[in-house]
Amino acid sequence: MRINVYISSTGFCSRREADRLIQNGRVMINGQFAQIGTDVGDDDAISIDGKSIRKRPKAIYLAFNKPVGIESTTDQAKSKNIIDFLHFPERIFPIGRLDKDSSGLILLTNDGMIVNEILRSENEHDKEYIVDLDNDITAEFLSAMMTGVKIYNPARHEYAITKPCKVTQLDKRQLAIVLTQGLNRQIRRMTQAMGFHVLTLKRIRIMNIKLDSLPSGEYRYLVKEELDQLLKTINRQQ
Repeated sequence: MRINVYISSTGFCSRREADRLIQNGRVMINGQFAQIGTDVGDDDAISIDGKSIRKRPKAIYLAFNKPVGIESTTDQAKSKNIIDFLHFPERIFPIGRLDKDSSGLILLTNDGMIVNEILRSENEHDKEYIVDLDNDITAEFLSAMMTGVKIYNPARHEYAITKPCKVTQLDKRQLAIVLTQGLNRQIRRMTQAMGFHVLTLKRIRIMNIKLDSLPSGEYRYLVKEELDQLLKTINRQQ
């Protein structure tokens, strides 16, 4: 298999992070600097920063209720990063992101393969949020949110229309939103484009995994039924 896939399969990091490690000259194959795209097998000696990686650890899958103020990054140079907050005894990393100003469900794992499978945009996996706004919701606002909002994409220096999404009004200023798109700070950008501002944003579901009554700042292991359904959804057997 490709070297980045191999590293990801050990649980060390995602494929994208593995490519960065390779580019930075931190990965060796049989004593030689690795190149992106190199194929490796079980007989090859792979090391990162001089330390051998071989045995795949037992897979860990966690659901975490992220508080506001915690950053969903593995960069421990940043204060209030999710890794230091959790102090989990084994190396894990978040599946996707939830911005610092938002709270709620985020999944963490040591299974680098599942990260790529869940995050692939073409999979269009549901993510549900509860959103409190600063003004009363209008019919025009609801219609636009459901059908698509024109927002600016700073990465590409252009505007784009968001994909249709499911929106349910819960109160005069509260919504439930189900997204299948994963643009950075998407809900905040959509509402701002419509003249509204988000007061609180909480993610309560990722695919079949629900936050339910998990307290803020706490995590739990996924139960077998949840994990089986999750793997089935991404067409992978445990």
